[in-house]
Amino acid sequence: GEICAFKIHGQEMPFEAIVLNKTSGEGRLRAKSPIDCELQKEYTFIIQAYDCGSGPGGTNWKKSHKAVVHIQVKDVNEFSPAFKESMYKASVTEGKIYDSILQVEATDEDCSPQYSQICNYEIVTTDVPFAIDRNGNIRNTEKLSYDKQHQYEIMVTAFDCGQKRATEDVLVRVNVKPVCKPGWQDWNKRIEYRPGSGSIPLFPSIHLETCDGPVSSIHTTIELQTNYIGKGCDRETYSEKSLQKLCGASSGAIDLLPSPSTTTNWTAGLLMDSNDMIFKFDGKQGAKIPDGIVPKNLTDQFTITLWMKHGPSPGLRAEKETILCNSDKTEMNRHHYALYVHNCRLVFLLRKDFDQADTFRPAEFHWKLDQICDKEWHYYVVNVEFPVVTLYMDGTTYEPYLVTNDWPIHPSHIAMQLTVGACWQGGEVTKPRFAQYFHGSLASLTIRPGKIESQKVISCLQACKEGLDINSLESLGQGIKYHFNPSQSALVMEGDDIENINQALQKVSYINSRQFPTAGVRRLKVSSKVQCFGEDVCISIPDVDAYVMVFQANEPKITITGMDHFARPAAQFESERGVILLPDIRIVSTVTKMEHSVDLREHDRVNKQVVVEEMLHNLDFCDVLVIGAELDPEQECLELDHGELQGKHLDATNSTAGYSIYGVDSMFSYEQVLRQLRYRNWGASATSDRKFRVKCSELNGRYTSNEFNLEVNILHSSNSNFMDHVNHMIFQPKFLQSVQHPEGSVSAVHGSVVPSVATMVIIICVSILVLVVTLGVLRLRSARQHGSLEHEGTKDNEMDWDDSALTITVNPMEKYEKPHQTEEESEEEDIDDEEEDTTSAESDDSEEEEEEEEEEEVIVQKGDKQNATRQEQLEWD
Repeated sequence: GEICAFKIHGQEMPFEAIVLNKTSGEGRLRAKSPIDCELQKEYTFIIQAYDCGSGPGGTNWKKSHKAVVHIQVKDVNEFSPAFKESMYKASVTEGKIYDSILQVEATDEDCSPQYSQICNYEIVTTDVPFAIDRNGNIRNTEKLSYDKQHQYEIMVTAFDCGQKRATEDVLVRVNVKPVCKPGWQDWNKRIEYRPGSGSIPLFPSIHLETCDGPVSSIHTTIELQTNYIGKGCDRETYSEKSLQKLCGASSGAIDLLPSPSTTTNWTAGLLMDSNDMIFKFDGKQGAKIPDGIVPKNLTDQFTITLWMKHGPSPGLRAEKETILCNSDKTEMNRHHYALYVHNCRLVFLLRKDFDQADTFRPAEFHWKLDQICDKEWHYYVVNVEFPVVTLYMDGTTYEPYLVTNDWPIHPSHIAMQLTVGACWQGGEVTKPRFAQYFHGSLASLTIRPGKIESQKVISCLQACKEGLDINSLESLGQGIKYHFNPSQSALVMEGDDIENINQALQKVSYINSRQFPTAGVRRLKVSSKVQCFGEDVCISIPDVDAYVMVFQANEPKITITGMDHFARPAAQFESERGVILLPDIRIVSTVTKMEHSVDLREHDRVNKQVVVEEMLHNLDFCDVLVIGAELDPEQECLELDHGELQGKHLDATNSTAGYSIYGVDSMFSYEQVLRQLRYRNWGASATSDRKFRVKCSELNGRYTSNEFNLEVNILHSSNSNFMDHVNHMIFQPKFLQSVQHPEGSVSAVHGSVVPSVATMVIIICVSILVLVVTLGVLRLRSARQHGSLEHEGTKDNEMDWDDSALTITVNPMEKYEKPHQTEEESEEEDIDDEEEDTTSAESDDSEEEEEEEEEEEVIVQKGDKQNATRQEQLEWD
C-alpha cells in the first residue's frame, strides 16, 4: 500500500525523482546536474510509480500507469550580443543621400527570445553624418563630399532585449568616392621657377578624366598672364638706345623720355617708376623738350616708337590726350605734328609747310583699336614714309581707317615747342600754357628722323623674354595641332586622342631667358572644350588655375679695377695718339650665395656659408667722366677709334664732360673698348693733372659698379727721361687685390703689407745712397778749396757750390710682393747712377744748377683716399 519509487523512462535524462512520502505517494522531480537552456530548452519523458511489493530480483513490483512529464528550461540573460563581422566596409558616392549604406548584424547566444534577440543598435562615434536603425541599417544624414573627407570610421554597438550591451563595439569604415567629374587631374597649383633654370615643365603629370565619355576631339588653350609684369611681360629693362642697338636698329634715335640727369633734365618733374623707366601722366603734367634735341626738319621719313598703357577717357566728351606735340611757342596755336589719343582712337597729325608742299595733302591719320583703351601695355611704332603712315602695334601692322587731308601751314618765323604728355598752347590765350593733357603711362618714347624701322627690328624691340614653350616638339603625338601667339603667352592645342593630348600638355613648359628676371607671380590658365561623337559639346571641363612663382636672382656686384694713377711727360699727351687712359682696366662681377652646411654636427652654431662666385653678364653702359673742370675742346679731348666698336653692339658719345660707351654687350667687350680710350692734350703746358671717374651699369642702372677714380699727371720738367724711368719702375702695379669695405664698395688698392726682408733691403739701399751723396759733396768741397788757392779767389762766385740747396730724397717705398725684390734693388741702383751723373752735370753748368734748384714733386701712386694708405712721394730738387 506504499509507493517506494518513481522511475523515469528515457535516454539518460538529467533528472531524478525521489519519494518524499511513501504513504501519500508524494515525490519530487529534480535535476541531477546543472541544466543549460542553451543546450536544451525543454525535456519530455515518461514517469511511473512503483509500490513496495517487490520480490526477489524486483520482478514483482507493481507499477502505475505511465505519465508524461514536459519540462521547459527558463532562460537567464547570461550572454552579451556579438557582431557577426569583425569590421564592416562600405563605399558611397559623394553628393547622394542613401536609405541604407550597409547593415550590421549582431547575435546573442541566450536561448529565450527575450534575451537572444537584438532589440537596438547604436552609433558610438559622435559628430558623424550617419544614423542606424533597429535592424542595423546605416544611412547618411547629409550629402558627403570627397573634398571634405575621403573616409569615415564609426564605431557601432548592439543591445539585446534585456538591454545587455555588446562586449565589443564594431568598426564600420565608409569610403567616399568622388563623383566622376570630367577635368584635368594631377597638377600642382604652384610652379616654382629659379633664374637660369631654362625651360621647366608646367604640368609633368597632368591627364584628362572624361568619365568614359565618347570623346571625339579636344581643344585646349594655355594662357600665361603677365600683363602686370613690367610693360606687359618680362622684357629687358635696358635703355631704348641700348635695345635699339641690340636689335640692329638704325642709329640716330632720340630718346624723348630719358632718365633725369644733368644733360636730360626735362623729365625731372615727371612721375616715374625708375625700375622700368615708366613715366606716369595724371592729366596735370607735361614736359618741354629743349631746343636742339630734335631737328626741326624730320624729313619725309621718320619713326616714332613708344610703349603706352591707356584706359578709357573720363567724361562724356573726351578731350584729346597728347602723347607728343610740336606746336608754336608763341603768338599762334598751330600744331605742326602731333601724336594723340582721342575717344580711344590713335591719331597722328602731320602738317607740311608751304615750302615743302603747296597742295592738299594727307594730314591726319586715324586708327581705331581696342587695345588703345584696355589699360594694358602695348608697343606702338609709327612709321612715316610720307604720304604713307603705317602703325605697328605689338609687331602687327595696322593701316589707318581714316585719313583726312589739309592744306600746308603758311610759313612763319615763329619758334616751335616740342612737348610730351601735353601740348603747348602758345596763342589764343593770355599766357602760353600746357593743354590737352595725357592720362596714362608712357615709356621709351623715341623719334628717329630720316629713317623708318623694319618689321624685324620692331618685333625684336617688343619681344618678351618669357613665355610658353614645348619641350621636344618632334615627340608630340600624331594628330596634335598647336599654335602660339606672337608673344608666346598663349598656346592652343587640338587633338582627337586623349592620351596624345595628355602627353602634349605634359611637355608644355615655362621659360624666362633673362639673366635677372623680374621676380613675382605669373598666372596660368588652362581652358578646354571636349566634343563627343554626334554632339557639339558633351561634357564640361573646368579651367585649371595655377601660377608660376619666379624667384629673385642673386644680385651681382660689379667691380672695376686697374691702375688708378700715373704720370707721363707732356710730349706724350701732345702726340697724335695721346696717352691710353685705362690700359689694364678689369671689370669683374661676383655674386654672393648662402649655402647651408651639410654636416650640422661640425657647424652647430654657423650652418650657413657665404660663397662668392664670379659670374658673366652683359653691361649696358660705361661712363668715363671728367672730375673737376670740363675738358677744354681748344686743347684737350678724349678719343676712341670707332673701329674698336665694330663687330660689337656698342656705340659711344663724346662730350667735354666725358666719354660714354653704351650698348648691350659683354664685360670683355667693354674692357677691350675702354683699354683703347685715349686722352690728348695739345696744350699740356697749362695743365698739370686730370682726374677721371669710370662707372659701369647693367640693366639701365639697376646694378652699378664701384666708382673707379683715375688721376693722370702731366710732367713738364726737363727730367722727363728720369720720370719715364720712375714711371716704369713704380707706376705699374705688380698685383691688385679686391678689398671689401663695410659700405660694400670694392676698390683696387695696392697690397698694404711689405715683407720684412724687402724693408731691410730698401733701408740698406737708402743708406748706401746717402753715403755716396755725402762722399760726393765732400770731394767737391775739397776740389773747390784747392782751386781757390791756385786762382786766388777770382772765380769764387762762378764755381761756388751751395750744398744747402741740395736735397735729394728718394723714397722707393712702393709696396711689392717678395718675388719682386731683386727687380727693386736693381732699379734703385739705376737711380743712384743717374743721381751721380746729374750731380756732376750741375758742377759743370751753373745754368742747369739754377734750374735744378726749383723743387718738383711727383706723386708716385695714390690709391683710394678713404680705404688705402697714401703712397709715398718722390722728391727731386
